[in-house]
Amino acid sequence: MKYISKRLGFYLVAFFAAVALNFFLPRLMPGNPVQMYLAEMSQSGGKIDPQVIASVEQMFGYDGSVPLIQSFFHYVVNIFKGDWGVSFAYYPQTVLGAVQRAMGWTIFLMGTSLIIGFIVNNLLGILVAWKRGSRLDTTLTVGGQILANIPSAITALLLSFWLCYSGVFPLGYAVTPLYQPPTVWAFIKDVLYHAAVPLLAIFSTSLGGIMGMRANMINQLGDDYIVMGIAKGLPEHKIMFGYGARNALLPVVTSLAMQIGFMLGGSLIIEQVFNYPGLGKIMVNAINRRDYPLMQGILLMTTIIMLSANFLADISVLILDPRTRTQSMKGKK
Repeated sequence: MKYISKRLGFYLVAFFAAVALNFFLPRLMPGNPVQMYLAEMSQSGGKIDPQVIASVEQMFGYDGSVPLIQSFFHYVVNIFKGDWGVSFAYYPQTVLGAVQRAMGWTIFLMGTSLIIGFIVNNLLGILVAWKRGSRLDTTLTVGGQILANIPSAITALLLSFWLCYSGVFPLGYAVTPLYQPPTVWAFIKDVLYHAAVPLLAIFSTSLGGIMGMRANMINQLGDDYIVMGIAKGLPEHKIMFGYGARNALLPVVTSLAMQIGFMLGGSLIIEQVFNYPGLGKIMVNAINRRDYPLMQGILLMTTIIMLSANFLADISVLILDPRTRTQSMKGKK
């Protein structure tokens, strides 16, 4: 419990530091986002009453009459209340409502590709490590590294031209517009049909994980317990998966949270290419329309996702690695 408490404390400090940066950076920059927003509204002509301007600034959290520190404490309290402000671009919808609506699609894309990538990368990494030096080893490791190092935007554009503009898959959206599926299964098929190419684009950027698992597995194959298992004539699959892969997975789990960060960044770009209604899509809309509250909300949500993923990775290591539990018990004594 001491280990978990220390890690939880660290992530809470990191969360409040991210909240502080999220609040102060836009407000310390020159210019007032609300004033720019109102200026765009008044371009069609006419004047806006000063009382209306003051009310709008107060509604969006940019009231100059309130001290900055006091506004920050109100901002923190409102975050925990679920009041993240009002979006400029999607007014009168709240920031939290817009983020939650888009977050589901992003988590679906990222989570599905993460699970598929974790399984495929580890299985292929184990296989090529066992058959190291073979043609299969060279093909998969070199090919995986090449695909992983191509920028996600280029991968997405190539796949869209190859698979979407040819008519094999749809060009955009998460579901068919104005489509009323007769059954739940029809809705699931429609969602998977639209998500297939974005998932392939995100998955291809994660194939560098083959090299990581291969290196971990090769390190394990040189240990005495593997040599002893081979000498005893144990089945190949038992040595490969029951002994080597089990220990080789531990470093992969610790790096999984970092991989989530890379995949999240890539998925935000890929969503824009495929017009997929996730966080990446509404982030671009927020930037184009200078929707600072929505940008802050998206950054805050991505921070929560990243910190939660790192915390879960720490818990997973504590469960999977007996040495971590032993060190934690020694710390109690």
